[in-house]
Amino acid sequence: MKKHKVVIVGGGFGGIKVALELADSERFAVTLISNQPNFQFYPTLYRTATGGKQDNSTIPIKNLLNDKPVKFVQDEATSLDRKSRVLSLKSGKFVEYDTIVLGLGVVTNYFGIPGMAEHSFSIKSNEEIKRFKEHIHKQLSQDHRPELNFIVVGGGPTGIELAGALPGYIREIMQKHGIKKQSVHVDLVEAAPRLLPRMPKDASRMITRRLRNLGVRVRTGQRVEALSAEDLTVNGKPIRSHTVVWTAGVTNHPFFKDNGFTIMPRGKVATNMYLQTDENVFVIGDNADTPYSGMAQTALADGIYVANTIKRLASGQDPKSYKVKKPVTVIPVGDRWAAVIWGKVRMYGVVGWMLRESADIAAFNEYQPWWQASQQWLTSFGEEESCDICLASEEALSYSGY
Repeated sequence: MKKHKVVIVGGGFGGIKVALELADSERFAVTLISNQPNFQFYPTLYRTATGGKQDNSTIPIKNLLNDKPVKFVQDEATSLDRKSRVLSLKSGKFVEYDTIVLGLGVVTNYFGIPGMAEHSFSIKSNEEIKRFKEHIHKQLSQDHRPELNFIVVGGGPTGIELAGALPGYIREIMQKHGIKKQSVHVDLVEAAPRLLPRMPKDASRMITRRLRNLGVRVRTGQRVEALSAEDLTVNGKPIRSHTVVWTAGVTNHPFFKDNGFTIMPRGKVATNMYLQTDENVFVIGDNADTPYSGMAQTALADGIYVANTIKRLASGQDPKSYKVKKPVTVIPVGDRWAAVIWGKVRMYGVVGWMLRESADIAAFNEYQPWWQASQQWLTSFGEEESCDICLASEEALSYSGY
């Protein structure tokens, strides 16, 4: 029997879930294409950026596919011929498909701010995290004094998570470098009048209070205008800093505009009630113009929905309409504290943190057997540094019995 060729572009939450859901059916020949070898677990990237283990936020895609009958191709999609049903890749290769699922993710948008691309740091990949951490440790080991100001730009979940974790992390590595205690200044800059402008005001207020209790200076209603190697210009005034982390903006993947997809006002791809742009083309996750696009839970749900829809169509059944489900938002802010926004329900503090930990292990289990998911989750309690001074300090502590 000729198998139905399903090509999935994107190795994120949605794309990998589609591949796993279809892999066990003999009706489909599944190919997964990603320009990266690893699956990035974005909810824990801030931990990796502040001393946590890389394994906590990075899983090789081949490990997730394991013995599944899915062909993995590390390459980049460049163009799509809908009429011939052929996808062109950067390597020059071509892939034929019967059905294609596009979940390419988003790219950083600096909104044309002068100097931001050249001088800012980011934590959206292992390479960016490595650069960020090396900068901090190099500055400490060479100058033997801490950076006076760390600035995080962007009052969304990623910016809040990083800003909440940075003060404790900087103090910890200062101690390992033998630098006596000094004030650590972390600023969180947001252009909107409040943090999390799309979320309820009460949650924004509680998270702001928590950040300030951690020593973070929250600057809302502040427009970033330029960045140099020495300072960030905000509302016409310079703030001196050599460490500015950009978490404020993303835009849809250029693949969609380049290939003539219909783009909606907020930059996402227009789809029908089945997440289709054409009869055999699905768009999911961050790329689709759905109400909660941009959240990991949404991408995961999209992946499950599209896999089920492909199965129904292959069986000659009518597909079910895509139903929007509002995800639960859980935002950790510092050690053992998180805010939970679940409809009208709010939880803050250690209870929220426990729910976040439970959510992480459940998410790992969506992609791995429970025993592997448990091992993956346990990496969140470990530390990892490449700095020789920090490694020597950790060895000294272990020898002393601490």
